[in-house]
Amino acid sequence: MKRREFICTGIAAMAVVMTAKKAGAETHWSMTIYKDPNCGCCNLWAKAMENAGFTVERVDTDDLPSVKKRFGVPAAVEGCHTAVVGGYFLDGHVPLEAVAKLLYEKPDIAGLAVPGMPAGSLGMGSHPSASFDVYAVAKGPEQKTSVYYEVRPKN
Repeated sequence: MKRREFICTGIAAMAVVMTAKKAGAETHWSMTIYKDPNCGCCNLWAKAMENAGFTVERVDTDDLPSVKKRFGVPAAVEGCHTAVVGGYFLDGHVPLEAVAKLLYEKPDIAGLAVPGMPAGSLGMGSHPSASFDVYAVAKGPEQKTSVYYEVRPKN
């Protein structure tokens, strides 16, 4: 892990713990990550979650489509792997800051998703011009999506 990624991960980890403490909420979270057994970026994302203080269980599977279907991830926003934490799904390379916001705010949604594998997203290497959206997925059969968190280049 590069120095900048290590520092950013540490800051995000502190943010997760501090926002949870401020809210009087649980400060230790368990997360299950369903991933392809051969995917390196999924392992990097899982390691970042561990570094942020999450207890992570990795479940290797060759059938991610059925996992995504079980948790209600719409095909239009599917990412690389699917995690479950605090009653929400996290699909793809969701940044720590968005996870912290989710667990602090506790919105009435099914989960968050980052479609594809955007360059510069958590687990996909550091890139100063990273720009992508994190989508909230509504509960229910329509699975409507809306932008929940934006990642934009730092000036």
